[in-house]
Amino acid sequence: MSKNPVVHFEMGYFDGARMKKFYENAFGWGLQQMGPEMGNYILAQTADTDANGMVQTPGTINGGFYQKVENPLSHAPSVVISVPDIKAAMAAVEANGGTILGAMDESGQPSMEPMMIPGVGLWISFQDTENNRVSLMQPISM
Repeated sequence: MSKNPVVHFEMGYFDGARMKKFYENAFGWGLQQMGPEMGNYILAQTADTDANGMVQTPGTINGGFYQKVENPLSHAPSVVISVPDIKAAMAAVEANGGTILGAMDESGQPSMEPMMIPGVGLWISFQDTENNRVSLMQPISM
């Protein structure tokens, strides 16, 4: 069993309203629009959760949608890997041929330091050896 499970998915959108309508109607997902301070991220609830936002059914995950930008890596789906120590995981990514892509700082500027997502934890994205965009998350509870 992996000690660093996939806990979240991410996909991009060009038109948030169109995307929300599609996933709500096609799959019955609950979608919650975050504000500009969160990059207009849209949370996707695909599975029932408890009061702490944890999924009720083992093997299921929730996710989110980010606004696509010019970078081609932003156009591909991504998974989020939960890690107990984000700095150690970043070092392991680089030591094994991956590249840290970064996050945003509190003012919305690109940063090579993990971003604190309020109430969730530290987050940063990386590119693996096959040019896939993946993210690391050190949850607050860890």
